[in-house]
Amino acid sequence: MPEASLWLIVPAAGVGQRMAAECPKQYLRVDGEYILDITLRRLLAALPAAGCMVPLSSTDSWWAGTNASSDSRIATCAGGNERANSVLNALQALAPKAKNDDWVLVHDAARPCVAANDLKRLLEKVGAHSVGGILAAPVTDTLKMASPRAPDTVTSTVDRRHLWRALTPQVFRYGLLRDALQRALNQGVALTDEASAMEQVGHGPLLVEGRPDNIKITVPADLALAGFILGQL
Repeated sequence: MPEASLWLIVPAAGVGQRMAAECPKQYLRVDGEYILDITLRRLLAALPAAGCMVPLSSTDSWWAGTNASSDSRIATCAGGNERANSVLNALQALAPKAKNDDWVLVHDAARPCVAANDLKRLLEKVGAHSVGGILAAPVTDTLKMASPRAPDTVTSTVDRRHLWRALTPQVFRYGLLRDALQRALNQGVALTDEASAMEQVGHGPLLVEGRPDNIKITVPADLALAGFILGQL
C-alpha cells in the first residue's frame, strides 16, 4: 500500500464520561504525556508519510497545549456529537486531497498502545482487499447470556468460536467509507465503529488479528495498565 494514499483519522471530540475526570480522557496523562499525544506520536512514527486529521470538539480547550498541535503533519476539523459524525466530518475535510480509492485508517484517540507491527500487518493484509478491514482479537473468555428479565441471572453460555473483539485501527477505502457513513447517518442507524457502517451497506470487512493489549482507555484503572503496556512495547 503506497503511504501517499493513506490518511489517518483520530476522532478526539469525545468527553469520556466513564472516566469521571475534569477533562476528556484523551487529555489525561500516562507517564506525564497526554494520551492523545502518545497515540498520534506512535501512529505517525509507524506511518510517517500519512496525512492526519483530528476532529475536535468546539469546546476543546486542551488541544493547544499538546505537542501534536505544533506538528505540521496534523490538521484538525470540527468534530460531531457522535463518533460517526466526527469521522464523516474528517472525511469531508480531506475531500480536496483524498481520492475515492485512497485508504483511510481510523484509530481511537484513547488507544495509545497500538503496536507498529500490528499497523503494518493490517495495511499489508487489506492492501489487496476491495473494501478494507479491522484489527480484532479472538474472544478468549467464556461468555454468558443474561436473562432480559433478570440481568444478573445466566441463561446460557455463548459459543465464542466465531466471536472477535473489534479493535482499531479500522482501514477502508475513502469513498466507500464516506458513502457508508453518510447513508447510515441519514437513516438514523446507530454505529459503534466504522466497520458497522460498512456492514450496513453489505460489505464484509477483513478481520486481521491484532495484539489483545491494544486496549482502549475507558475507566481510571486503564491508565496504569496502559502505562505498563507502553513500557513493554
